[in-house]
Amino acid sequence: MTDDSRFYALYLTRFATGFGLVTLSTLLPFYINIFDPSGLVVGLFISGFTIAQTVAVVPLAWAGDRYDKRDVLLFSLVVSLVAYLGFAAISIFDGASLEFILVRGIQGIAVTGSGLMSLSMVGELAAHDERANYIGKANAWRFAAAILGGISAGLLYEQFGFTPIYALIVALMAIATVGVWFSLEPDDTRIEGFPFSDLALNDRILTLTGFRAQYAVAVTLVRTWVPIYAGVAAAQGGLGYTEAGLAVAVVLTSEKLTNMLLQPYTGTLSDRFGRSLFVLVGGTMYAVVAVLVPFSPAVGAALNLPAVYPIVGELSAAFPVLVGLNMLLGIADSFREPASMALFADEGTDGAGVASSFGVRELVWRPGSVGAPMLGGFLMTQVGMQWVFFVGGASAFTGVLTFFGSLWYTQGAGAITEW
Repeated sequence: MTDDSRFYALYLTRFATGFGLVTLSTLLPFYINIFDPSGLVVGLFISGFTIAQTVAVVPLAWAGDRYDKRDVLLFSLVVSLVAYLGFAAISIFDGASLEFILVRGIQGIAVTGSGLMSLSMVGELAAHDERANYIGKANAWRFAAAILGGISAGLLYEQFGFTPIYALIVALMAIATVGVWFSLEPDDTRIEGFPFSDLALNDRILTLTGFRAQYAVAVTLVRTWVPIYAGVAAAQGGLGYTEAGLAVAVVLTSEKLTNMLLQPYTGTLSDRFGRSLFVLVGGTMYAVVAVLVPFSPAVGAALNLPAVYPIVGELSAAFPVLVGLNMLLGIADSFREPASMALFADEGTDGAGVASSFGVRELVWRPGSVGAPMLGGFLMTQVGMQWVFFVGGASAFTGVLTFFGSLWYTQGAGAITEW
């Protein structure tokens, strides 16, 4: 049995990093209102973060495998402290857009490093037959941070402004840094050379990346457009909940909540019954549920569900259906995510380099996550918003078919329950 006490600092790291990331995402509209930037600068508020993340993946993953992962994680947490102190300084000294973009880039490096190293160390410390369970627990802490950060950020800003929020995040990061320093022993695993080149030719990694590249399109489209679908006017193909921001928040939180609650348990089951099987089940379920999202008004009407709800007021009969479908999306991803992460960890801990394995996982996600929003915008304006979900569901399904076919061809039929 793996000793849980070694993981507490890593869980706290996942929580602190997730809380800071979601809080900044929630506060972005307030910064846009304050700075009143051009469209290009607004884009840089987002892309500056993403570009920094992408550039940081390979060197940080290489350093984690070549040297001490604990040291790289501590470095990333210190960079996080610098980033959030920078955000606080901008709010105190009335910084401008350029400073904000610079600090967003620093935040992107920090988020990438802490995410890669915390996952790598969880995967490396966990026993093989418990790996998905422990990864699921680590992810549950991240989802808890996303829920709390998303709910609290706007409320705290309205009451106290930016500075106390960053003081809270800095305190969390400092506690996480101290926890890693005192709770984790130095990592003595050393991988020579450049592990990415070996992993690029690994049959199992290729099987996983063939699925993940397509699944990135599906998840980015669906996660991005569920709140858009809930909030935009009916004339644009949405449900028009703009006046009830709480309703949109409930829809968003429902997916994170089921994902958070179930990942440790689905991870345990995938350790027992086969991780590949859970990737297939989760991916297929996600595809089916995504396609059903545009039919939520028809389902609500057919079930004669109420259109008025306490606190939020008049919405539509589609509201509980949309919440239920988003909960199912969270359940689907709870099957897929810990199992998929554990498979990447398996390949890395076999000597190929666990940090680099997670680095490959991160890089493969990037093209879909960058290109999918542009595809979604085209589909929404040119052929109808429902096609965003149809294409998202189709991308998940083709990813599942690719994974199944590649797995069968390279590993044999038994790999579905054995790998």
